[in-house]
Amino acid sequence: MPEYDDDLRLAHVLADTADAATMERFRALDLAVETKPDMTPVSEADKRAEELIRFSLSRTRPRDAVLGEEFGSEGAGPRRWVIDPIDGTKNYVRGVPVWATLIALTELDEEGRERPVVGVVSAPALQRRWWAVQGGGAYTGRSLTSASRMRVSGVTRVEDASFAYSSLGGWEQRGALEGFLQLGRDSWRTRAYGDFWPYMMVAEGTVDFCAEPELSMWDMAANAIIVTEAGGRFTGLDGRDGVHGGNAAASNGLLHEALLGYVGG
Repeated sequence: MPEYDDDLRLAHVLADTADAATMERFRALDLAVETKPDMTPVSEADKRAEELIRFSLSRTRPRDAVLGEEFGSEGAGPRRWVIDPIDGTKNYVRGVPVWATLIALTELDEEGRERPVVGVVSAPALQRRWWAVQGGGAYTGRSLTSASRMRVSGVTRVEDASFAYSSLGGWEQRGALEGFLQLGRDSWRTRAYGDFWPYMMVAEGTVDFCAEPELSMWDMAANAIIVTEAGGRFTGLDGRDGVHGGNAAASNGLLHEALLGYVGG
C-alpha cells in the first residue's frame, strides 16, 4: 500500500471534488441534459465533474495520462487515471440516487496491458464510498480514517447465490439471453441494481456474482480492483482476468466458473 498511498489519498480528494459538483446539481429543475452520438445522455454535471478532476490532475499529476468518459484520452505514459464522472447518468437525470463517480489509477503490466492499482467509487446521494489499492485490501466508509474492510461471500452453490445485473437488452444482442435467463432461474435471488452497485455488493459479500455484456474501461477499472482486493474475481466474459474484454463478470471467486458457464464465451 505505501507505494500508492499518495495516489489513494489524491483519489479521495478528487472524489470529494466531484461529489460537491454532482450533488449541487442533483435533482435541479434546470439541469441541462444532452444526447451523445451513442444515444446515451450526458448532463452538465457529468462534464463539470470530469473537468474538475482533470484540472486537479493537471496540477498534481501532470506526467500521468487521463482517460474520461466525456472528454476522452489525454497524455501518454505507464500511469493513467480512468474517470467516469457519473456512472448511472440515466438515474442521475431522473433523480434516482443510484449513481457514482468512478476514479481509478492504472499501470501497465508485464504484457503491456492496463491493470488498476487504485480505485475509488463514491456515491454521495447514497452517502456511500468504497475503495481499494493494490495489495492493501478493499474498504468502505466515510473516509480513510473511518472505514471497514470488505470481504466477498463464501457462497459456493448457484442455487444459494444472489445474482445482480443491469438489463436484458445487451444479453439478447450478444446471443446469450437464454443462458442469462437460466442463471436467473437457477439462482436463489436476482435483482437489477445496475451500474457500479452490484460490483460493490460483490465486494461487500451481499451479492455473490454479477455480469454485464458491454462496458468501457471507465465502467470497469475502479470496480475491478475493489472486487479483487476484497477477495473476488473480475474477468471478461471470456474468462480472462482484468478489464480488457469490453464486458465483465465479477464474483466471489468460488462461483466464477459457474457464472461463466451460463453467460461466458
